[in-house]
Amino acid sequence: MVRPGELVIGVEHVHRLVADQFPQWSGLPVVAQPLTGTDNALFRLGDDLVARLPRAPWAVDQVSTDTTWLPLLAPHLPVPVPLPVAVGEPDAGYPWPWTVVPWLPGRNPDPEEDLVGVAEDLAGFVRAMIAIEPLDGPLKQGIARGVPLECRDELTRRSIEELGDRIDGRAVTAAWDEAMEAAAWPGPPAWLHADLMAGNLLVDGGRLSAVIDFGGLGRGDPAIELLPCWRLFDDRAGAAYVEALGFDEPTWVRGWAWPLSISLYWLADLWDVLDDEDRAYGLRSIDIVLRHRGRRPVR
Repeated sequence: MVRPGELVIGVEHVHRLVADQFPQWSGLPVVAQPLTGTDNALFRLGDDLVARLPRAPWAVDQVSTDTTWLPLLAPHLPVPVPLPVAVGEPDAGYPWPWTVVPWLPGRNPDPEEDLVGVAEDLAGFVRAMIAIEPLDGPLKQGIARGVPLECRDELTRRSIEELGDRIDGRAVTAAWDEAMEAAAWPGPPAWLHADLMAGNLLVDGGRLSAVIDFGGLGRGDPAIELLPCWRLFDDRAGAAYVEALGFDEPTWVRGWAWPLSISLYWLADLWDVLDDEDRAYGLRSIDIVLRHRGRRPVR
């Protein structure tokens, strides 16, 4: 589904951009990668590089975020991240800056496999992010992932109302009321990835090998980093992740409130353009939170 404002970027377009701006790489083959995310188009350059081109206006700021902050954060992190090695300019009919980053080995994790080791490693990554000094990094704003949960209250309640009888409004409202009573994050705003989904993780040999796509980078409430418990890990891996993170009960509650709010808003905003499979996925995500939010995974 191509959304308003989103570009379709082809291999020949990338060939021209690379040849014009980085002639040292002009002879490398360009291979389009599967579109697993919503923000960037990826093209492998030879064996060792990737061109990352924003597909829509909302993704353009990641270019400056990556080039400014990832070099400062990377030395403190336990796994590699995609540090830009070059920044391209708008050209050849393409309107935005773009980056070239290293190709990091590994593959995306499969939820059906044993991910306990990956979960433990990912918790170490999250803890390392939280421990980094603020560095005057960008604070989460508006309704972005990682803002204080009350910033999502109006949006979430409006989404419940708009979805009407497509969801169990009474049960969803009760869950959201419960989440809004949870204590806020007691510490200073922490560094967050804020989109720890399978497509943004690389694994090798049963362990985490890299974390990629920092489009949600900023400082805020680390409860958002509990998303893998609801989007990736089974009970065993989720228990390993929660145990290794060591978050308190209010953070666990805020953590399950995030996938609830995200799914509600996504469905309410896009219901008329989503296909049946996407609608079913969103409704199932809400149901999973409602049924399992009180059962914090333990080993």
